[in-house]
Amino acid sequence: MVITVSYHDTVTKLQGLDGPDAGPFDRYEWYRLLEAHGAAPFVARGTDGERTAALPLLRGNKGLEPLSNWFAFSWRHLTGDHDASRLLVEIAHDLKKQAHRVDLFPLAAEDGSYQDLREAFEHAGWSVYGEQCDENHVLRVEGRSFTEYWDTRPGRMKTTVKRKASKVEVTISASFQSSEWETYRHIYNRSWKPREERADILEAFARMEDGRGAYRLGIARIGGEPVAAQFWSVDHKVASIHKLAHLESAEPYSAGTVLTAALFEYAIDVDRVELIDFGTGSDAYKRDWMEECRPRFRLTCLDARQPGAWPALAKRMLGRLAPRKVRG
Repeated sequence: MVITVSYHDTVTKLQGLDGPDAGPFDRYEWYRLLEAHGAAPFVARGTDGERTAALPLLRGNKGLEPLSNWFAFSWRHLTGDHDASRLLVEIAHDLKKQAHRVDLFPLAAEDGSYQDLREAFEHAGWSVYGEQCDENHVLRVEGRSFTEYWDTRPGRMKTTVKRKASKVEVTISASFQSSEWETYRHIYNRSWKPREERADILEAFARMEDGRGAYRLGIARIGGEPVAAQFWSVDHKVASIHKLAHLESAEPYSAGTVLTAALFEYAIDVDRVELIDFGTGSDAYKRDWMEECRPRFRLTCLDARQPGAWPALAKRMLGRLAPRKVRG
């Protein structure tokens, strides 16, 4: 069959390609949200009349890059529920007419995204460079109750929660309330965290998850004063930890740790999740809570026939030729 590749400046062409089990950052609604908040989509779409695949992209400073947001856990191509390897190769080949460089990130290996896209761009003749750009900490519940899971945690963490929990009041909400979200914003803005980039997108995402019944917000208080907050979502037996913050004044009470434990208990015993996803980042504290670390990758695809790609290609070639330091 003849494969046709087309390009679109709207995400409407992504409808129906996300699949029934799509994660929070794979859904058509996510891309529609980004477009509604100012993103300029560049959707590359390939079809043979029966099957369709698409790359949700946008034009960046160096070339084409993912249509995404920095707090998204991952990015991937959309193919519905069918094999689209031939379609991806044709899309990759045709993209040479649109850009000299395509950067794709953060890609997961466990779902095949990294391998599929790397093979597609290599087969299409691009010079492809892959490297790990981040990591993702997860917990596979494997049928355990929270008590069974908690028994395996580090002793110091269990002791901390046991000593401090009585001093911290925790509430967990499964529906979006503007007043509670303002409490989260207030805590975040007063915490050690850097200024929230595109807080409007995060709130719109929270409201979207609420509309799907996936929204969870935990707030910890000491003496009635809000001191810590966390935004989670739960869908398809997966709990995703999106945002967490606490006030430095609450550190003597370990309010953030107590709140995290309460949300883990809720996700495991009430929501009955099978996986808890702590998102991206190499924060050391995540290892206390999670049991598996998965790499996230970046693909840099350069078209050697286009002059615009030559500086980046030369830089990578020189990097390979540079002598390595020998440790004495």
